Amino acid sequence: MENTTCREDLQAEHGLSLYIEANGQKILFDSGASGSFADNAEALGIPLEAVDVAVLSHGHNDHSGGFLRFLGWNYKAPLWVRPEAMLPCHSSSGEYIGLDPALQKSERLQLAAHVQPIGEGLTLYSCHDKHSVAPLDSAGLTVYQNGQYLPDTFPHEQYLLIEEAGKRVLISGCSHKGILNIMHWFKPDVLVGGFHYMRVDPESTMLETWAKELLSYDCTYYTGHCTGLPQYDKMKKIMADRLHYLSTGMEIQI
Repeated sequence: MENTTCREDLQAEHGLSLYIEANGQKILFDSGASGSFADNAEALGIPLEAVDVAVLSHGHNDHSGGFLRFLGWNYKAPLWVRPEAMLPCHSSSGEYIGLDPALQKSERLQLAAHVQPIGEGLTLYSCHDKHSVAPLDSAGLTVYQNGQYLPDTFPHEQYLLIEEAGKRVLISGCSHKGILNIMHWFKPDVLVGGFHYMRVDPESTMLETWAKELLSYDCTYYTGHCTGLPQYDKMKKIMADRLHYLSTGMEIQI
């Protein structure tokens, strides 16, 4: 599931869900904003009941909205979340965008540590204790704590590092902690995830600066969702074959 689709028989929505096969394991990373990701999985011949492990990248409903449907379909996979994913998250307009209360009560939830192995060659990292080299921008997103709305610093976000066949592949949801910080921390061979640039002016020279900084790493990027199409197009002109768009229905082999 992604904001766009490359097939007419597949649905798109503002959300993200990735099905991953690595190290002999089947992984569901996020579940979009609704249960529609499961309809897409069925159309693509992906057996959700066979998924071994599920991961929630962060506590926003455009990534968690389909998990109740998944847990009613798959009876074995644990769902790994950060403990802070239970915090009441709100958009810049004040709208609640956190987890469904019913999902928070699920016995299938597993609370991830800052560094959490979840399978062979599969490790979750929060990086919330890491030093940032680029400023963190909450983009108006907040959490409600102690009777007040506070800027979100995203302790509920986590990243999946896949290590297989000598390659390091990093899966990120929205990269709220900053894609430049994330690249500095991990330096992966491949990164799959959103850059959260959708609110950046497409004509901003900062996009060029950031694109050139991403090119300084020996990495291939697959992005979408919160990156923004105009912003992607601007960066694609600079990053060429190092940057690719990942749309609903696409399959990549690494």
